[in-house]
Amino acid sequence: MAEVTFEVKLPPDLLRFGYDQARVQNNVKEWLVLSLFTDNLISSGKAAKLLGISRVEFLALLRKRGIAYIDYSSQELEDEFVAVENMKLDE
Repeated sequence: MAEVTFEVKLPPDLLRFGYDQARVQNNVKEWLVLSLFTDNLISSGKAAKLLGISRVEFLALLRKRGIAYIDYSSQELEDEFVAVENMKLDE
């Protein structure tokens, strides 16, 4: 698959933080993949593949960026707690 090139315009002040073309390209790619993942458009396996890393490395990246791998709704979380309590009662 052929790569696509986009032009990104940045304020010159960003360069003082050590950003160069390669770092910007990597960060934009990472941001886009993480956005697709958090919007539930791709799986963790697909995200890892797009970033050229293993699934375990992708999970570590999520942790590093403060992104939850499992994002339960309040109802789903409540259901899980009830299920755990029921399991304890069955023992």
